[in-house]
Amino acid sequence: MNYIFQLVIIFIITFVGEVLYKFIPLPIPASIYGLLLMFICLKTKIIKLEQVKSAGDLLLDVMPIMFMPAAVGLITIWKDVLHIVIPMIIITLLTTVLVMAATGKITDFILKKDEGEEV
Repeated sequence: MNYIFQLVIIFIITFVGEVLYKFIPLPIPASIYGLLLMFICLKTKIIKLEQVKSAGDLLLDVMPIMFMPAAVGLITIWKDVLHIVIPMIIITLLTTVLVMAATGKITDFILKKDEGEEV
């Protein structure tokens, strides 16, 4: 029953993100709205971490399974994308490094702000 309650909270936040996506004319995906809403709710203690932690951990555990259909789809169109494999690998590596760096800087900023240090 605990998982169900926690999943309902996560799905409500996701649904509100979808609604915001429909009504706000910005090119931001609905999932980003949902993530921002969840972040705001967790930071302001509207939702406590314990209220969603177990379901969040479960969703993170099953996330790799969700990438299997995309991998199978790539296998079926392999000869069509063979000529762009090298550029795709380079772009993937560069964007991965950029995302990791941005995530690290933002995390440092938030941690320092939480500890009360001057930013």
